[in-house]
Amino acid sequence: MLTQARKMFYRARGYYAGQLNGEPFRLDPYHSKFWRKASSGAWEPETFAVLDEYLSPDQDYLDIGAWIGPTVLYGARKARRVWCFEPDPTAFRHLAWNLDLNDITNVSAFGVALSDQFGVARMASVRGEPGDSTSSLLHDGAHGNDALTIAWDQFEAVNDLSGVSLVKMDIEGAEFFVLPTLLPWLKKQRPVLLLSLHAPMLGDNDRQSQMSELLISLSFYSQIYDDAGNHLSAQELLNSEDLGRFRTILLKD
Repeated sequence: MLTQARKMFYRARGYYAGQLNGEPFRLDPYHSKFWRKASSGAWEPETFAVLDEYLSPDQDYLDIGAWIGPTVLYGARKARRVWCFEPDPTAFRHLAWNLDLNDITNVSAFGVALSDQFGVARMASVRGEPGDSTSSLLHDGAHGNDALTIAWDQFEAVNDLSGVSLVKMDIEGAEFFVLPTLLPWLKKQRPVLLLSLHAPMLGDNDRQSQMSELLISLSFYSQIYDDAGNHLSAQELLNSEDLGRFRTILLKD
């Protein structure tokens, strides 16, 4: 009863007053449960630590898979400029709302999906709820939405990305066909890469080979770390235990 009353209050007021890693923000009231968790410091503190370490006022940030914007909002306070992608229309609507609530002007937000080509693709969430954090191009359920896709080279060609110091990619399994399209730029630019791996979303027969192929393609990065800051080898990520769980890794020179 109390929880419902709080939700009604936040929605009537028009925002939830929260914080991200100690920074105050006005946040959309329809995700107040999540924002409470984030405000308490219980949501991905290691991700905020990466943003703190690798962003600065003279550098830019690329966020691929922005959802409703927790990392975008915080990144906008740390970086000179932010580019972000969120193709789920429900999530993007709340992302735009959160940017507006905080008068953030240094973010370019795109409601499209990075893919390996220009076109239209079907996407849906694992849980079947529009706008939740599990929407993926790997799912095409009847409850999903059509998403406009663009190729990385199309985006790169019309934007100056020379100042990007950090790339975050969390796209629910689509990294296995999207990330390879960024490889020439990543090799040239060498930004720090915060990559969420979703190997369990691949078929059992393809899991080892696709993960191995992805890691080999990223071997120009000399260092790999887990989300606790421990050094990893590519081989460790290919054992059966790791292939059966979701991982976030940090790659840098």
